Amino acid sequence: MTPIPTREDHEKQSAALSSLLAAVGLTAFKIVVGVLTRSLGILAEAAHSGLDLIAALLTFLAVRYSGKPPDRTHLYGHGKIENLSALCETLLLMATCAWIVWEAIHRLMFHRIDVEVTWWSFGVMATSIVIDVSRSRMLARTAKKYHSQALEADALHFQTDIWSSAVVILGLVAVKAGEWWPRLAFLRSGDAVAALGVSAVVMWVSVQLGRRTVDELLDTAPKGMEERILAAVQAVPGVRNCHQIRLRHSGPMLFVDLHVLVDGHQTLAEAHDLTETIERAIREIVPGADVTVHPEPF
Repeated sequence: MTPIPTREDHEKQSAALSSLLAAVGLTAFKIVVGVLTRSLGILAEAAHSGLDLIAALLTFLAVRYSGKPPDRTHLYGHGKIENLSALCETLLLMATCAWIVWEAIHRLMFHRIDVEVTWWSFGVMATSIVIDVSRSRMLARTAKKYHSQALEADALHFQTDIWSSAVVILGLVAVKAGEWWPRLAFLRSGDAVAALGVSAVVMWVSVQLGRRTVDELLDTAPKGMEERILAAVQAVPGVRNCHQIRLRHSGPMLFVDLHVLVDGHQTLAEAHDLTETIERAIREIVPGADVTVHPEPF
């Protein structure tokens, strides 16, 4: 029987779909204006948005399938799909940066291209900033609510778009200033320099996101979480010792596995009640965690 989508699934998929539709419109708008004005800064932003479009599609697919329940071949569920999606987005962003840097250096050193700055140039970038502010906030809010790394990656993309769009606008202003005042003709290279600025911002964010994504894929325990769980469990009356704590994420779900030493004279029912108490103590720290407690006689 096909599982019924939860409210969480609906919210995550709705956020991802709206991001995908916005990426389609922005990419098309930037390509048209970039080609007409021959602006590398705008074309760099178009390439960035094009990869954001692919990333948004990956995110939509990831949040759609990561919520599937565990099955016989995926006993921890399908949450890692979100981590793989975030890693793909990181690699796509880095590939974009490489192309932008190569083209910008080529224009600065070997083949100068005159950029035609029009009101459309500023219009497309201003529109991009307005849309990116709106969708990055929505995605970040949903990602934080459901601990979704795929949505977090999408939100980071659009936050970097805001800064990179602002850098492109500065480059276009420099080009226009070089046209108005001949003494400032060197400013006509501002568009290519702005493109390098875009790539620097995107690369920095990509590296940060990539590190977190790899940590998730390698099952790196959240910093400080083991100590917090140890303190909470050992504070439960009846627990003599807590050891062999293991933590791993699968998408938004944190799995906690631990062993405790308890009074060997307890009945099975009493030991079971104690494990329930331990699980509640852990879920106060990590709401929604999947907790397995192994009681051992002291």
